[in-house]
Amino acid sequence: MVIAKNFLITEYARPFVKWAGGKGQLLNTLERYYPLKLLQGEIKRYIEPFVGGGAVLFNILQKFNIEEAYIFDINVDLINAYKVIKFNVDELVYYLKSLEKRYYNLDNDNRKKMYYEIRDEYNSKVSNTKHIDIERAAKFIFLNRTCFNGLYRVNKEGKFNVPYGDYKNPTICDERNLYLVNSLLQKVQIFAGDYRESAKYISKDSFVYFDPPYRPLNKTSNFTSYSKSDFTDKDQIELARFYAQMNELGAFLLLSNSDPKNEDPNDNFFDDLYKNFNIYRVMARRSINSDGQGRGLIKELLITNYKVE
Repeated sequence: MVIAKNFLITEYARPFVKWAGGKGQLLNTLERYYPLKLLQGEIKRYIEPFVGGGAVLFNILQKFNIEEAYIFDINVDLINAYKVIKFNVDELVYYLKSLEKRYYNLDNDNRKKMYYEIRDEYNSKVSNTKHIDIERAAKFIFLNRTCFNGLYRVNKEGKFNVPYGDYKNPTICDERNLYLVNSLLQKVQIFAGDYRESAKYISKDSFVYFDPPYRPLNKTSNFTSYSKSDFTDKDQIELARFYAQMNELGAFLLLSNSDPKNEDPNDNFFDDLYKNFNIYRVMARRSINSDGQGRGLIKELLITNYKVE
């Protein structure tokens, strides 16, 4: 139960944006692979080096005895939105309500025109990591709520390039949820940067969840980027080295990724990479596919440095 802006709100906070690879549908499964010490209330610190939409972050903050959390993401605009919600939620709600009212008063042709005008405005400015930008956060959320399939995707130049979504009345300002998220983020330190920057906050008996960009199962599934930098096999190998280094600190580590064996039973890329750790295969639903028929169940990997009963 959380008190937010003079309302007693009993529902859980949820991600404020839709994010490719978001873990909302996998939470019930993930919870079975959390470390026992977390379930027993003994872990007080949580770190997420690839926070994305934050489904796991919000799940852990609301269900377990976490006193401090640290989140990181290379996507500067995503991190700006987190910071705005934490420090300037009233102003953000004001901006979003004005955008929502303007949008709802238009017919579909003019909604489409408004969408592309805001997308052009958004792409015309360069993100600034030093200052919180409330207006940019509002446009970031607006675009996510009104674009096709609710995706965030950029091209090689870092420009947001998702087309208009043509939805009847998308929720642009989810005020109740924004205040719930604001309340949770008060115990969270928020950083724009590479996952390696999380190392200074990882210590013995902290819990770290790694949710990197997934390795594509095949060439056609490489859906483009959350940022203008792709995450290659070389990057996956470097992440595995970092995982092993954090293991030496005595932290509890959980990592998720795609299972190459869905496409090639002989592909041992991750089995070899994490051979010194515990590898579990779980069923998950594809969250992103241009063909709705392609959103069925598929195996994913969960890799831990602790035994799961």
